Amino acid sequence: MNEELDDIEDGEAPGGSGDAENTLAFTVPPETSGRLDAWLATQAPELSRSRIQALIKEGRVLSGGMTVKANARPAAGQVVEIHVPPPVPAVPQPEDIPLDVVYEDGGLLVVNKPAGLVVHPAPGHAAGTLVNALLHHCSDLSGVGGVERPGIVHRLDKDTSGLMTVAKNDTAMTGLMRLFQTGGVVKEYLALVHGAPPHPHGTVSGQIGRHPTKRRRMAVVRDGGKRAVTHYAVERQSRDVSLMRCRIETGRTHQIRVHMQALGCPVVGDALYGRPSADKQLPLVPARQMLHAARLAFTHPVSGAALAFDAPPPKDFSDVLAAVFESSTRPL
Repeated sequence: MNEELDDIEDGEAPGGSGDAENTLAFTVPPETSGRLDAWLATQAPELSRSRIQALIKEGRVLSGGMTVKANARPAAGQVVEIHVPPPVPAVPQPEDIPLDVVYEDGGLLVVNKPAGLVVHPAPGHAAGTLVNALLHHCSDLSGVGGVERPGIVHRLDKDTSGLMTVAKNDTAMTGLMRLFQTGGVVKEYLALVHGAPPHPHGTVSGQIGRHPTKRRRMAVVRDGGKRAVTHYAVERQSRDVSLMRCRIETGRTHQIRVHMQALGCPVVGDALYGRPSADKQLPLVPARQMLHAARLAFTHPVSGAALAFDAPPPKDFSDVLAAVFESSTRPL
């Protein structure tokens, strides 16, 4: 699982690479001055300088296989590796947080997650998550699929709203994971984007991996990424924005956000991949990324019944749509 635990469009099932040690490597460019710890903090913005200093003390920052000192002077061409250990798992506690339950039976439930709710505990979000709410709602959920993320088969970004399914027992967990891994789940999103794609419908396919220099971001990469496929269709257009329906075959970190940016149409309100200056010019400035998981369909992993769920966008999304389209909509 990727390390940005609270910021994933439709993340992979638990148990992936983000649960292992993460190694960051940097090469010192010419004319670099100052202390090594200060320079590393500029290269790895996801790590604070105090965190880097702690990792140095723990012997987790190496150069040429040798540990380094925080006050060392970086030398041009020097390769420095930071070995970041996995987070120590904590046992989430039940919390009485309201849930919008769309469907529930003995094996699974489908919830409509609000924007702003983190899916499971992660650094900076130890409580107040969807998992904490689920543990309160389902008394027997503890331990299903793992202690830290019980019942979680896929995830949504903190600031993405919409439909998610959760397993309530190990049989459903195994079946749902298989469906997600084999493409047996239909996942459609509504995305309000800046501009317009070159065609009213099409497919974006490109490997997604960690951005080579901006560590908090993902990017379409030539090597080292994972296959990612997004199908899109424009539903409405104005002079400046388009409402897109996106169906994803895969569930990579930030997939729709990265693919829309690669298409030249970044998601409105996206602080990481978007156009903040363009957001400010809209009739109603969005408070978060305009991305909503609108449809989820799959075969029940236990009963075999065909299930399909649709969720209209929440009020904040609808308000932005109304503001931007009320006077400038044109037919496709």
